[in-house]
Amino acid sequence: MKIKTLIIATLGCYTGLQAQVKKDYPIQPVAFTQVQVADNFWAPKIRVNAEVTIPYTLEQCRKTGRIDNFRRAAHSIPGDSMTEYTFDDTDLYKVIEGASYGLQVKKNPELEQYLDSLIAIIGAAQEKDGYLYTFRTVNASHPHAWIGSKRWELEEDLSHELYNAGHLYEAAVAHYQATGKKSLLNIAIRNADLLVKTFGYGKEEKWPGHQIVETGLTKLYRVTGDTAYLHLAKFFLDVRGPGSLYSGEYNQSFTKVVDQHEAKGHAVRATYMYTGMADVAALTGDQQYLHAIDDIWNDVVKKKLYITGGIGATGNGEAFGQAYELPNMSAYAETCAAIANVYWNSRMFLLHGDAKYIDVLERTLYNGLLSGISLSGDRFFYPNPLASMGQHQRSAWFGCACCISNMTRFLPSMPGYIYAQNQNNLYINLFAGNTARINLPAGPVMIQQITNYPWDGNINIVVAPVKVTTTVTTANANTTTTTETTSAETMKFALHIRIPEWAKGVPVPGDLYYDADSAKLKKYTILLNGQPAVYKMEKGYAVIQRTWQSGDKVSLSFPMSVQKIMANNKVDADKKRFALERGPIMYCLEGPDNKDATVQNIVVDKNAKVSPVYKSDLLNGVTVLEMDGSSSSRQLNTNALITSTQTVTAIPYYAWANRGPSEMAVWIPYESSAARPKPAPTIASKATVSASIKNKRMFMALNDQYDPVDAHDNAALYLHWWPKKDTLEWVQYDFDQAYTISSSKVYWYDDGPFGGCRIPASWKLYYKKGDEWIPVVNKTPYEVVKDKYNSVTFEPVNTTALRLEVLLPKDNSSGIHEWSVQ
Repeated sequence: MKIKTLIIATLGCYTGLQAQVKKDYPIQPVAFTQVQVADNFWAPKIRVNAEVTIPYTLEQCRKTGRIDNFRRAAHSIPGDSMTEYTFDDTDLYKVIEGASYGLQVKKNPELEQYLDSLIAIIGAAQEKDGYLYTFRTVNASHPHAWIGSKRWELEEDLSHELYNAGHLYEAAVAHYQATGKKSLLNIAIRNADLLVKTFGYGKEEKWPGHQIVETGLTKLYRVTGDTAYLHLAKFFLDVRGPGSLYSGEYNQSFTKVVDQHEAKGHAVRATYMYTGMADVAALTGDQQYLHAIDDIWNDVVKKKLYITGGIGATGNGEAFGQAYELPNMSAYAETCAAIANVYWNSRMFLLHGDAKYIDVLERTLYNGLLSGISLSGDRFFYPNPLASMGQHQRSAWFGCACCISNMTRFLPSMPGYIYAQNQNNLYINLFAGNTARINLPAGPVMIQQITNYPWDGNINIVVAPVKVTTTVTTANANTTTTTETTSAETMKFALHIRIPEWAKGVPVPGDLYYDADSAKLKKYTILLNGQPAVYKMEKGYAVIQRTWQSGDKVSLSFPMSVQKIMANNKVDADKKRFALERGPIMYCLEGPDNKDATVQNIVVDKNAKVSPVYKSDLLNGVTVLEMDGSSSSRQLNTNALITSTQTVTAIPYYAWANRGPSEMAVWIPYESSAARPKPAPTIASKATVSASIKNKRMFMALNDQYDPVDAHDNAALYLHWWPKKDTLEWVQYDFDQAYTISSSKVYWYDDGPFGGCRIPASWKLYYKKGDEWIPVVNKTPYEVVKDKYNSVTFEPVNTTALRLEVLLPKDNSSGIHEWSVQ
């Protein structure tokens, strides 16, 4: 691969303030500062991020003590009580990064001044040799268990010293480019110089337990031109591998990075690493890195990618699952992983120039990433499941707030993913109403997109080479001559327009998903000034090579047919189901739009007609999908089902859970055997739940009447007491009236051998009599068995409440899937 010498605008975020580097990506993104988005979809979201999310997150950093971490480390305020996680410092770095991106687009003196005050606080916490890690510098009387007894001791495990450094560098570069100030950049350089002095072969030969410092170092290299930062980034990748106490799949150190060919372990760590490998490969020309990440990309896209673009199937280790392991209810699909997936696919495109990477990027962007933040900008998702029974709710904040701060820094940079360039080849990757000024070697050109995408597939692209006047003054002994030359309003270059694979009925590369009706899909059209355009297809792009004149207009029309997407038969979770897609938007069924606020019991025929309807007053304006379907419910004391027809409504997946907790499903059954009839009400399902845990979101697991497949069924809801061990805990039903009851059964949650929950040591039932709790007189033993309902019968009692006491095992916690009463 020929990698050209240039000054880059790094991945949509750089603005030309950096040093010249010798090698870099052959294709360069057009910086987001050169793109003014003014549409009805992205522009409001970017504005809400600037006006709501960034101020909100900065305030949360203050309220939760993240800013005080730095003050305490600098000993400017008393005490050594820190926040919960050793990586909490990065939340402040990431919000500064996002705020700095915003400053590049729109000046805000008040915000800039506040950032200056934060940077002064950060600088005061930095030690003289450049070390910056508040949890150690505070010198707490009771140090956090993750930090170790000395610097870097537990870096390969959980200290996050290098992770913090990586986010510091990214924030420093963004702030420098936004303001021209070197205050934060100098802090970052001092820290990076310490790393260069400390790490390397023959010195500290350790790898980062959580990757990101590699990307931060390459950004510092681009700005400063200091090759030591690039060499250190490569070292941190090359030194990974077996032999350490902490080597393993979880942190992608089970083997050398160049020998990895499948996506394994923690999804965010992994995709940050793949992004760093792409950066270092571009900057050094390392072909082995390219071979590895090419193979890993194919593994992800063909076997481990959710239809929403989410990655990371399991909450156990926030990790990739096995091939085709893509559960819906328990899907983790962390917001940070979606953002990292965009970073990685952007780099893969810059390396290879293939539209397939932007296809995955777009899918992730509109679905699995955007779902992570509420329409209001102040409520968030950490995991992004593809099904829910109401247990998933957006939160105002998380103790581990990485996804929130990550979103604040991503959204302002979104316009930087729309265009890219390679010499006189201009790429249009994403479609959004915008105006951009792009400097090609042939000269500057203005590009305007006029569109209502993603609700409409019509896109008009107006091309306008910019008139440039050059003034040349010459002088001799007697006269001075001034000559003005005005360039013609024409320019020769190639316009590469991405033709989305969804427009051809192909959701993603490979056979993981397919469009059941792709043969019926209407063909897209491309017109140039009203006439069929002459173009050739190259790597998924329609390439129009010509001499452009001001006012030339390319008109695209993509079919916005509703597509019924099917999954590979190896994906057990999606059998006998389809998902709905229209354009780049994935859809889901949600309770508020459907009968009885229930969606798990809905069945829609594969051949049902689906009608798109735009609703300006719903969820800030969305196109919904309406179709005929049916739903079923059970009756007491019979196996017969009541089935009724209904109009079924689907909304964009990114917009779900903006109206409170409710049922949701992306994959819709087309056979009744895949649906879950609405259960008949029971004593337990009508009861009010309480328990010896504070998290009320888990309460509904006890009486949702969902029968788990086994004790470790993460698709079923469960209540747990982790991390408690060897304690007496309880759950309780308060009935809607007094009942005579004589038996009960419970299904335990057990995620052994790797999780922290096991079946309990014992359990016992108590019924309420007046104000007292009386043990029931059992006729059968209390079973304690895995993977089945554990039943007990007892002498009948008339009561208004029943309590189940659980003695947790000595060395583990316990949990409950379901608890029923008869």
